[in-house]
Amino acid sequence: MRHKKQLKKLGLKKSHRDSLVKNLITSLVLHGRIKTTQSRAKVLASRFARMMRVVHKKDKREAIRDMPQYCMTEAASKKIVDELKAKYENRTSGFTRITRLGLRKGDSASLVLIELI
Repeated sequence: MRHKKQLKKLGLKKSHRDSLVKNLITSLVLHGRIKTTQSRAKVLASRFARMMRVVHKKDKREAIRDMPQYCMTEAASKKIVDELKAKYENRTSGFTRITRLGLRKGDSASLVLIELI
């Protein structure tokens, strides 16, 4: 049974949703902050936290091998393993901050700024 198991589908099929989240993680790592909708930011924050937990448990070589599951470019995966692993060494959670920006003019979607702490 899958009681209380929730998965944000974002109105997308699995393959499209996975590539969207990978691209969001890559942009967040490379730029430090991105502007997106609230529902996408919540999914991104949880997936980023899961990725950082995996990176903390493994050594550098094994973590780089697992990065294609979470991000799109080699530059982003190297930055995660080299810089962010050391930066968040003492943290177990709370890697991102979500700040509300207001509503998007075209479709009134709730926009947020998600940034690395």
